[in-house]
Amino acid sequence: MPLSEREHYLRGDLRRLTTLIAVAITFFGLVLLAIIAYAGWSANQSAVERERTLLDNALNQSIARVLNEQKSVAWWDDSVLNITDDAIDLDFVDANFGIFLTETYAQDAVYILNAKDKPLYAWANEARAAPSSFERVRPSIESVIDEARQGKLSPQLKTRPDSFSESQSSYRLLAGVLGVARWAGHIMTVNGRPAVVAALTIVPNVQMDLLKGTPNLLVSIRYIDKDFISEIGRTLLLPDLALKKQPVEGGAVFSEPFITDDGVQAGYLSWTTRQPGHVLLTIILPLVAFGVLATGLLSKIMFGRLRRASTALAQREFDARYEAKHDPLSGLPNRVHMVEKIDKFLNSYIARRNGQRALAAYIDIDRFKDINDTLGHEAGDELIKLVAQRLGTRLRPHDFLARFGGDEFVILCAPAGPEAGPGLVERISQAFASPFAIKGQSIRVTVSSGLAVAPDNGATADELMRHADIALYEAKSLGRDRAVFFTARMAEDVEHRRSIELDLRSALENEELDLNYQPIISSSTGAILGVEALLRWHHPLYGSMSPAEFVPIAENAGLLPAIGEWVLNRAMIDSKRWPDLEVAVNLSPVQFRHVDLEGMLRQLIVKHAIDPSLFVLEITEGVLLESTDRVSGVLAAIHDMGFKTALDDFGTGYSSLSYLCNFQFNKIKIDRSFISNVSKVDTTKTIVKSVVTLGRALGMDIVAEGIEAEFEATMMTRFGCTELQGFYFSRPLPVAQMEEFLKTYVPKPPGSEVEPTPLPAAG
Repeated sequence: MPLSEREHYLRGDLRRLTTLIAVAITFFGLVLLAIIAYAGWSANQSAVERERTLLDNALNQSIARVLNEQKSVAWWDDSVLNITDDAIDLDFVDANFGIFLTETYAQDAVYILNAKDKPLYAWANEARAAPSSFERVRPSIESVIDEARQGKLSPQLKTRPDSFSESQSSYRLLAGVLGVARWAGHIMTVNGRPAVVAALTIVPNVQMDLLKGTPNLLVSIRYIDKDFISEIGRTLLLPDLALKKQPVEGGAVFSEPFITDDGVQAGYLSWTTRQPGHVLLTIILPLVAFGVLATGLLSKIMFGRLRRASTALAQREFDARYEAKHDPLSGLPNRVHMVEKIDKFLNSYIARRNGQRALAAYIDIDRFKDINDTLGHEAGDELIKLVAQRLGTRLRPHDFLARFGGDEFVILCAPAGPEAGPGLVERISQAFASPFAIKGQSIRVTVSSGLAVAPDNGATADELMRHADIALYEAKSLGRDRAVFFTARMAEDVEHRRSIELDLRSALENEELDLNYQPIISSSTGAILGVEALLRWHHPLYGSMSPAEFVPIAENAGLLPAIGEWVLNRAMIDSKRWPDLEVAVNLSPVQFRHVDLEGMLRQLIVKHAIDPSLFVLEITEGVLLESTDRVSGVLAAIHDMGFKTALDDFGTGYSSLSYLCNFQFNKIKIDRSFISNVSKVDTTKTIVKSVVTLGRALGMDIVAEGIEAEFEATMMTRFGCTELQGFYFSRPLPVAQMEEFLKTYVPKPPGSEVEPTPLPAAG
C-alpha cells in the first residue's frame, strides 16, 4: 500500500476514533459523576446504619453488663444461706447487694423477691428502703420478672440478643450454676423513665444442694440518664450522643425515636454522624466534574500527538514481541519461540508431504549448580552467555538454537537426515572440548544431551520435547557427559515409575502395605530381645517388590512422610502382640526435614498408649550430615519422650566418630558388609573391634546385622556385640508367623553346640 494512501487511511481511522472517544468521555464522565454522587450518599447512609447498629449493640451489652454485675453476688453460696424467707441477714445484704451494686456499679435500685415474688429487701435512693416500696415499680417490670421465672419472653416485650448467655460459655468449673439459674433483661419504662431492668435468680455456685425449691430473685434497675448515655457515647466515639425529648434537626445531626422494649417512646437519641461521603460530595465531585471538562479540552491535544506516537508504538510492539520470544541473558530464542518453531515445521505442508524429520537435542550443563555455588551467580550467568556463543558457532544454516531456562538449551535441526544425529552430537561435543575462561579462571564444562526425532518420537512440540527430556534424564542417570537418543524403553521406564507411584499411593490409601518383623537376639543368652519392623509391599501385578525399588520412587513422589507415619502407626499396633519385646523402626531423613516428627510421635504415644522405651528408632548417617539445630532438637525431643535411638548401617556412609560423641544413641548397628568380610580382611576386623570398644565405652549396645552363619554369630559375640540379627536366626516374617516363631523359638547362645532353630520360610 503506498505511503500517502496509508496516511489517508490512518487519518480517517483517527477521526472516527476521535469522535468515538469524545462520545465515550462524555458518557462515562456523566456516569462517573453519578457514581460519585451515589457513593457519597450511600457512604453517609451506611455510616448512619452502622452507628445505629453499634448503638443498639451497646444497649444490648449494657443489659448483659447489669446481669454480670448481679451475677457477682447472686451466684454465691453465702447469698443463698443469708437470704431466706425465714431469716435475712440485712447487714450481709446491705454490704453485698445494696451498697455494692449501687456504689460499685451505679445501679439505682436493688430488690430481692422470694420464691413467690414477694419483696424481701429493697435498696433505693442510696439507702435501705421498705420492701413494700417495690410495689411502686412492680407494674412496670412485671413482664421482666415473669420472663426470668418462666424462661419465656413476654409477647409485649421486644426480643433482644441474649448477650449474657453467650458470655457464660467460658463457665467451666462452676457449670452447675447454668443448669438452675434463670435471668432476663430489658430496657423498660419505669415510672416514666427509661431504664435497664435485669432479673437474676439467686443460686449457689459450689454446693448446689443448698438450693431448696424455687430460688429468690434479684432485680436491679439502672436508669438511662445523661451519664448512662454519655458513657455509651464515649465508648462508640459519639461524643455528643444524647437522649432528647424532641428530635434535633440540622447539619449532620441524626435523631431517631428511642423505643423501650415495652413499646414506649422515651424520647429521641441524637448524635452527629460521621458522614464519610461528605468529602466525596463537596470536594471530589466538583473536582471530578472539572476533570471531565478538562479531559474533553485536552483530548484534541492528545489526538494530535497520537499520529506521532503511533509509529513509536509500532516499534515498541515489535520490541515487546521480540522480548517475549527471546531470552534476555543469552539473547537466544526462548522456550515459546522454540515451541512455535517446532510446531510450524511439523504442521507445514512440505514436511508432511515429503516425510521430512526434525531432530531436537535437549542440552543440560552438568553440575551447573556447583559453579553457581563456588564462583557465584555472576559467573553462572557469564557461563550461560559463553555456552550460547559456542553452540551458536556450531549451528548449520537451518539449525535453530534456544535457551529453555536455567542451564538448559535446545537445538532443532529441521529438516534432519539420517546423519543429522551423530553430526549434531559431534558438534555439541566440539563446543565443549576447550575450557571456558570465567573470572580469570579456566573452567572445563561437560554437558548431557537427550535427542528425539519427530515425528517418530513425537508428532507435536510438547511430545517431542518431553521425549527429549526423558532421554536427557537417562543421560544424567548414566553418569553425565554423554548424549542419549530417545527409545521407547525409556518412555516405558518413565511410565513404569509413574505406574508404581500411582499404585503406591493407592496401596497407602487402601492399607495394602505390610510389615514383616525380624527378631533381634541377645548374644549372651540367645534370647529374643526385640524385633525390627521392615516394610513390605505385594504389588498386584509385579508381586513382592523390594523396598530398594519402590522407596526411591516414593521419595521422588513425596510419599515418604506418609509412609513413615504409616509404618510407625502399624508397628505400634503390632507391638501389642509382643509387649515385652523392643520394636525397632527405621526413620528416613525426609521425616526429619519435612515432618513435625516430634508432634507426630507424641500423638502416636497417646493414640496407642505405648511405652516409648520399648521402641528403638533407627536413624541413618544421612540425617546427621545435616547436623542442624533442628536435627539436634528433634533427637533430643525423641530421647525426652523415652524412645531409644540407634545409628543404623554404621560404617557404610560418611561415618564420623563425632556422631557417637555428639548424639545420644542407645545402639549402633554394624552393617552386613563388615560382618561378611570380618573373617577375610584383618583391617575390617580391627575396625569392627574399634567400633564395638568405643560404643561399649560410651554405654551403647552394639547390634551386628546380617548374620547368616553360626561362625559369624560366634565371632561377633566374641568381639563384644551385644545383639545379633540376620537370616541365621530368622528371615523377616509376617505378624502371624512371627507370633508362631516366638512361641517355638529355643534360645541358644552363639557358639553353643545346640543346633540352631530351623530357618522359617519367608511369608
